[in-house]
Amino acid sequence: MAEFGGWEMPIEYAGIIQEHLAVRSKAGLFDISHMGEIVIQGPESLGLVQRVTCNDASRLKDGQIQYSALLYPNGTFVDDILVHRLNENHYFLCVNASNTEKDYEWIGSQNRFNTVVENVTTQYTLLAIQGPNAQAILQPLTESNLGAIKYYGFVFGLVDGVECLISRTGYTGEDGFEIYFAPEHSERIWSRLMEKGSSRGLIPVGLGARNTLRLEARMALYGHEISDQINPWEAGLDWIVKTGKGDFIGRSALVEQKVKLTRTLVGFEMIGKAIARDGYPVLHADKVVGTVTSGSPSPFLKKNIGLAYVPLELSALDVSLEIQVRGQRFPAKVVSTPFYTRRK
Repeated sequence: MAEFGGWEMPIEYAGIIQEHLAVRSKAGLFDISHMGEIVIQGPESLGLVQRVTCNDASRLKDGQIQYSALLYPNGTFVDDILVHRLNENHYFLCVNASNTEKDYEWIGSQNRFNTVVENVTTQYTLLAIQGPNAQAILQPLTESNLGAIKYYGFVFGLVDGVECLISRTGYTGEDGFEIYFAPEHSERIWSRLMEKGSSRGLIPVGLGARNTLRLEARMALYGHEISDQINPWEAGLDWIVKTGKGDFIGRSALVEQKVKLTRTLVGFEMIGKAIARDGYPVLHADKVVGTVTSGSPSPFLKKNIGLAYVPLELSALDVSLEIQVRGQRFPAKVVSTPFYTRRK
């Protein structure tokens, strides 16, 4: 166990490698109740969501989810978030644990609309079941047709008799579901899922394997790939920026920054057995050109991989880099990402 975002969190149960491989081949169960939940509700809810996020929430229909971001006026990240549309006057945001209060206060400070913003984090437990067997394990516990939930969609339904919001997003590169429900049912739902899933290889998974899984899938982590020093263009998240939707916080800065981009996030693979870790210097031609944002052995791919910001001119595939590991330099090369893509 370790402190994370103000919560005491499990880093590992059986071991990071075993948990990682279980999610890739069978299924893993995550307690991610540390994530924050914020509700925006009222007749002008869409106006506020459009003002504070860079993606275009007007494209959402009821039961759909959108990956988006809260930005500062200078175009850098307040946080990356998931926007759920319950109806035209009701939006449900899932935000990062360490940013929950900051996000809530930021959204509230921008509320010039006829709508109410509420931090409802304490009202929810959040469990995620991920992996090829996730649907088969969860389906017997709910009458909701899980197969009908599209990727980045959600429904309201009962899980073992408990009212839940069931979504299908994921942060592992695998298929799976997130289950939001009242905290008093936490142990019961966890235990029922483990009971139903044990014969299909379900095991509990901690933050350690969650990190290696999302790294293989090249999914950003706040404080690493994104922060208040990084904008979406640099992070390769241009697809969530909709400058054509109208004005939003950070839009003017982003329009200017797009033509002045000097660095970008790349994936790299170590050549040899050295392991790149978060924060290690990245070098090229004897000069420090960047820093590793995330680095780790890949349990599934059996390679040592990482992500780093480098100058644009060093971002092409197969460009040679060096990673400084405890004072020594080890070779690496730029590779395509995501490192891992699941078979459909």
